[in-house]
Amino acid sequence: MAERVFVNDTTLRDGEQAPGVAFSVAEKVLIARALAAAGVDEIEAGTPAMGGSEIAALAAVVAEDLPVRVMAWCRLAEADVDAAASAGVAHVNLSVPTSRIQMAVKLHAGPEAVAERVRRVVAHARARGLTVALGGEDASRAEPADIGLLARAAAAEGAWRLRFADTLGVLDPFATFDAIRAVRSETDLAIEFHGHDDLGLATANTLAALRAGATHASVTVLGLGERAGNAALEEVAVAAGAVLGRSCGVDPTALAGLAGLVAEASGRAVPSDKAIVGTEVFTHESGIHVAALLRDVHTYQGLDPALLGRRHRVVLGKHTGLAAIRGVLADLGLTVSDREALELLRAVKARAEATKTPVAVSELRSLLAAARLPAFLEAAE
Repeated sequence: MAERVFVNDTTLRDGEQAPGVAFSVAEKVLIARALAAAGVDEIEAGTPAMGGSEIAALAAVVAEDLPVRVMAWCRLAEADVDAAASAGVAHVNLSVPTSRIQMAVKLHAGPEAVAERVRRVVAHARARGLTVALGGEDASRAEPADIGLLARAAAAEGAWRLRFADTLGVLDPFATFDAIRAVRSETDLAIEFHGHDDLGLATANTLAALRAGATHASVTVLGLGERAGNAALEEVAVAAGAVLGRSCGVDPTALAGLAGLVAEASGRAVPSDKAIVGTEVFTHESGIHVAALLRDVHTYQGLDPALLGRRHRVVLGKHTGLAAIRGVLADLGLTVSDREALELLRAVKARAEATKTPVAVSELRSLLAAARLPAFLEAAE
């Protein structure tokens, strides 16, 4: 097995920044417990600079004494570090603008001055007994040399990891690979990739970053987050093994329940076709697919649903074929003639087109009775 992938879940911080999402303290604790039980390595649990209620929520998560690293997200300021310490966390992610436009607008400074500030604040956090990761905001639009300057400043004061953030979601997988390789040559710090999904590429970019030398992935459950969201925990965790052949320690069978918990707390439904955790992702209707699956499941199985504690499901609809009809009837213990099967198939297709929904197995008996009636009447004549 290749090098392990470490997972930092930021649902409780970046995920909560999605418009209209506000977790209660109780919900944060429940989600943190579920994340720990699922096997994530770290939980970025909040932003202490938001004030007393956020500090209380952080403290409540810390008090759970979960077998994960609980981190606080801080700006590059001593006051933020002190607020994090007051919440009882032992780990902080210090966010620093790395692109020159953000340095100028947010800190009114250039790379050298920002590097001095990094040294000062990292040293302050270390003096408070905290471990420090440096969060490179807008790293995807920064010069690798500037990122390296800031990373070395942080490392000199005891920081252990650099977060490369595609804050605006502007990268593609090829650019991500090149960017991480370039930054890898600038620093010996461990690299975490934090991708946003504005172009629908956050998961792909995260995998590219891991291929290029990143060892940590920053994710959220369901990709929840501001704007178009983040790389999805469930996608990265499963793809790390399925695509990269790397372990990440996350239990795949826990992902559906975790997604349901976060969906309920955030007030957002899980789309039925959501990769990995959607209700329909192992559901088949197409006659061509079903006929082949019934003979050999590997013909149309790229991901084994058993890995996630699930199984394939066949539904009947407009695209159903005779093989599916016969297979479902056999499961019901019903035998039909070729003519009856064809009549039933026509009835299923007509019902599906009229209702724009799959035909329930419970409806088959009545549809079969209707299909058999013409044959009975002809025989009677």
